[in-house]
Amino acid sequence: MNYALVTGGSRGIGSAICIKLAEMGFAILLNYKSNDEEANNTKQKIEALGVPCELLKFDVSNPEETTAVLTNWLDAHKDAKIEVLVNNAGIRQDNLIVFMPEEQWHSVINSNLNAFYYISKIVVKNMLAARYGRIINIVSLSGTKGMAGQTNYSAAKAGVIGATKALALEIAKRNITVNAVAPGFIATDMTKDLNEKELSEHIPMKRFGTPQEVADTVGFLASKSASYITGQVISINGGLST
Repeated sequence: MNYALVTGGSRGIGSAICIKLAEMGFAILLNYKSNDEEANNTKQKIEALGVPCELLKFDVSNPEETTAVLTNWLDAHKDAKIEVLVNNAGIRQDNLIVFMPEEQWHSVINSNLNAFYYISKIVVKNMLAARYGRIINIVSLSGTKGMAGQTNYSAAKAGVIGATKALALEIAKRNITVNAVAPGFIATDMTKDLNEKELSEHIPMKRFGTPQEVADTVGFLASKSASYITGQVISINGGLST
């Protein structure tokens, strides 16, 4: 059985990615932190496609918890292959840096950047042994051009972009690709506090994107059709930044 592990997969972009990969035939390992209801809703949609889905509830920013859950799962599924890893989980805690408490800085860095390290280090070992894999990191427009009020989030996502490029070079010879997808303004719970009408005026396409548009790009990068694409950042932002 070939699996895709998606962190932060219970709702929004993560949920859309889980469903897209399930449609491609991958059994889904859906990680989430706390929202049992949304995680089960996504699980039901995946299973309705006739595809297995397992829920892995753990906090990606907690290294001990992450290591314990993933290691236990891998030990219990010796014949399973995690062919696709989507590092999607993350949080925003926006603030001007002069008002930003240390907790907001560290929390965002831990959930977005450090989590990439904790999870990828474990999963990539199996990909190296199998000599095949796809790693897709969900970053952000904030990490490619910077956004005022998001120094913590921009720093974290820019860090993941740098790590994407470096890891791609480390493991390309083992037929493992590592790419990043950088969404702009996507209509999800994470952007519900933003003024969509006002911000859309600054977007050449005059609208926010959809989770499905992000998921479709992730699906392509996870496929064998993307076998010669690695170390790249693909922006999905309606032309807001080119």
